[in-house]
Amino acid sequence: MTEHPDAERRDDGAAGDAGDDGDDEGYDAALDRAAVHARAWLDGVRERPVPPSATTDEVLDRLGRTLPERGEPAAAVIDHLAAAAEPGLIAIGSPRFYGWVIGGTHPAALAADWLVSSWDQNTGLRTITPAAVAAEELAGEWLVDLLGLPAGSEVGFTTGATMAQFTCMAAARDEVLTRVGWDVEEAGLAGAPRIRFIVGEERHGTVDLAARYLGLGAPIIVPPDEEGRIRVDALRETLAAGEGPAIVLLQAGNIHSGAFDDFGGAIAAAHDAGAWVHVDGAFGLWAAASPRLRHLTAGMADADSWSTDAHKTLNVPYDSGLAIVRDGRAMHRALSMHASYLQATEVGADPHEKVPELSRRARGVPVWAVLRSLGRAGVAELVDGLAAAARGLADGIGRLPGVEVLNEVVFTQLCIALADDAATEALSERLWAEGDVLAMTSRWHDRAVVRFSVSNWRTDASEVRRTVDAVARALAAGEAR
Repeated sequence: MTEHPDAERRDDGAAGDAGDDGDDEGYDAALDRAAVHARAWLDGVRERPVPPSATTDEVLDRLGRTLPERGEPAAAVIDHLAAAAEPGLIAIGSPRFYGWVIGGTHPAALAADWLVSSWDQNTGLRTITPAAVAAEELAGEWLVDLLGLPAGSEVGFTTGATMAQFTCMAAARDEVLTRVGWDVEEAGLAGAPRIRFIVGEERHGTVDLAARYLGLGAPIIVPPDEEGRIRVDALRETLAAGEGPAIVLLQAGNIHSGAFDDFGGAIAAAHDAGAWVHVDGAFGLWAAASPRLRHLTAGMADADSWSTDAHKTLNVPYDSGLAIVRDGRAMHRALSMHASYLQATEVGADPHEKVPELSRRARGVPVWAVLRSLGRAGVAELVDGLAAAARGLADGIGRLPGVEVLNEVVFTQLCIALADDAATEALSERLWAEGDVLAMTSRWHDRAVVRFSVSNWRTDASEVRRTVDAVARALAAGEAR
């Protein structure tokens, strides 16, 4: 691994001995080495090849497969870890990483995350960890305001959108059953009225996963339009065809097209039928923070719950999901637990009553930090920049010979295809082999596509041009074979 130019290993750290400042527990030396390696990674991530150069088995060999009998100084362990892991690291933070909807790391968020690990606060109880909870409560209030959601909505900080959806759908499940007189906490699910779980055909697979965790069974599927949006007429027909409690899932940002459901029409149809509406907005929810793009989310605030990720569009370190529920009582009823040894505050005030975990790190602190660093205008500029980069990719790549842009680029997603599936898949393979750009294949409209997901805060116009050039080289290499 190439170290930062001004890196200089401390003699006292090599053996884990006390430093000049009296550190006799090894923190200084270990943290110094970690900072050196972190800076080296950050300095090089823009230019290094995006794919890893070593396999998992090769990294296992480099790490050392046998647990040593005697330990090593912490600083030496950090040096060994960095050197062994480096070839197996994928440059997710590269501004030319488009393989999945994964953001980079904003400086304020990264630094705050280092403090989160140093402080090591178990963020479950308001009276016990007031600093972490205060940052999270402010972050939650700011997010609700930024996204134009109902004031007073509760925000829970989860690992990611999967658990954020689980959180919101747990509140939905318990609430729709409560409305028909069934107490899940007391009676469980056996014998309960069946909940109709209604989704669009092009929902994300984690929706089905969360439903399975919650015992909702297989979803009822509503057909989409050509961009993957749920058809409101078909949704009305589906709702009218059955009766009893229902949860309707809508989408802000289709994973292939980036399209947004017709929230006004779909939410009205669902509420007319007495259904709870949840919006999966893993990346698309952030369009509401942009004056230029919030028209895409018109009517979305009338839903009952929303899920998204901060580690996508907001570019905070992994992991950071957000579960937002209009009715805090439903959230607390589904998720809270009580124990005599916990110094709990009044019902609904503690963070653990808004997420599935009692023990967790202070995920909201990096969110607070990046919001404080960017401000309202900065968040809008970030979102606008990602969408502009996607449009730039569509314009540039779409002009290359043999390339077909398959979707209307309304947000941050772009899908392209070549003449046939084999050629499309080969294009992605050549991009991977060269390493300057990473974009992965998927299937959409029953054909292979190469999907570009723009999520990194550093993907600017120059990176767009560099990406278009890489795709052009990959196409030329394919023609030359």
